[in-house]
Amino acid sequence: MIELTWEADVAVVVMDGDENRWNPPSLVGLHDALDQVEAREGPCALVVTGIGKFFSNGLDLDWLLSHPAEAGSFMDDLFRAYARILRLDAPTVAAVNGHAFGAGAMLCTVFDHAVMRTDRGYWCMPEVDLGLPVDERILALLATRLPKRPLSEALNTARRYTGPEAVAAGFVDDAVAAEEVLPRAVARAGALAGKSRTVLALHKQLLHGPALALMDPSSV
Repeated sequence: MIELTWEADVAVVVMDGDENRWNPPSLVGLHDALDQVEAREGPCALVVTGIGKFFSNGLDLDWLLSHPAEAGSFMDDLFRAYARILRLDAPTVAAVNGHAFGAGAMLCTVFDHAVMRTDRGYWCMPEVDLGLPVDERILALLATRLPKRPLSEALNTARRYTGPEAVAAGFVDDAVAAEEVLPRAVARAGALAGKSRTVLALHKQLLHGPALALMDPSSV
């Protein structure tokens, strides 16, 4: 599902699993990609994108419902992956090529920057419509990156934000034509790849420390 290539100093991670839902195999792929980025020496940046109409449609509910005994450890590992991106010692950009729902919206949120397409695709947290309350880790993840009033609306109405609406709400930085999403993200990442990785790591810990402690207690 997940493939990593390099464009100069930018690691481009492409999710190509239809709806790009999260289950153990896809999560292993993401962790493997992050291992490679973390091991890179010198200038570095990360871009993550999808293929087709989905950036990520959230959790693989079929897998979760059929593996209840493993669900808790899987969710812990998913939040560990989110935390790895949030604290990564390199600039990160989400290239949101399509729908980002639930766990996909959360994935979009942990990047330093996000570029979304204008014509199709929604950013949405649908839990209130599904009768599934968010937990403290989800709230901490979202609240460390998103403005409070739009976040309250997103959580309590399950509003589906288009690219331009997501920009206005402060959820993403730019909304561009579909064919420009990935190039814009790579260009933004490349322009920042030379920043001090030591300083970035420190700043991200200072900015997001409480959320990181909830998402990945083993790192504290």
